[in-house]
Amino acid sequence: MAEGGHPSVYVVDSHATFPPVPPRLSQGRRRAGVGQTLLFILMSVALCGMTIEACLIYRLYQTESVTSASVSKIIAEQDATAAKLHSHVISPSKPVAHLTDGQDVVHAKEIMAWSTDAEPRLYEIEYKKSTRSLVIQKEGYYYVYSKVSFTDKDTFHHRVDLHTEKFTGKSINLLKSRKYSNHFKHPEQSNSYLGGVFHFSKGDAIFVKVSNTSKIVRQDPSENVFGAYMI
Repeated sequence: MAEGGHPSVYVVDSHATFPPVPPRLSQGRRRAGVGQTLLFILMSVALCGMTIEACLIYRLYQTESVTSASVSKIIAEQDATAAKLHSHVISPSKPVAHLTDGQDVVHAKEIMAWSTDAEPRLYEIEYKKSTRSLVIQKEGYYYVYSKVSFTDKDTFHHRVDLHTEKFTGKSINLLKSRKYSNHFKHPEQSNSYLGGVFHFSKGDAIFVKVSNTSKIVRQDPSENVFGAYMI
């Protein structure tokens, strides 16, 4: 009751505003949880990508290392095989000789010389440079051959002779050919081949003799050859 016995009057303001309602804590926490989850997922994806990339790089490096090691091993094995084959070259079972022409050769006027720089094949037969002859080291039957290329406009002689201690004096003719040219004004290129079987003793020497070594064609070492082998 108010003073004077009248009841108290309350004035209500219809335009008054009410204080805002505070946000619900559960919705804020939910949004924060979703954001953290997304951030965790993104970080996990990024870490997985980096891990996969590192693994791929490591495997690629390992593959290259293995490949390089394999290539090096193959090359080393090939070199070892080549060296082994080279060291196990099979020697001839019988005496053999094969000679060719070469840039180091100096012929005599009629007796042909043979190259010692062209890796001549000599086994149990000696090439004597001073006499330009093959010297037999082991007695037996041998097949003897000789081929020469020449240019001449006249008659050309090609022969294989033997010098032996059993007979003194001149050499013994073993093989002989005679070529006649049809071009008397201009030289004609041709070749001559001789071959036959003979019995030789140790120390016997055989050599090639031509009518004139200045007529010999020397464009290719294989055009002029001389050799013998035991049969």
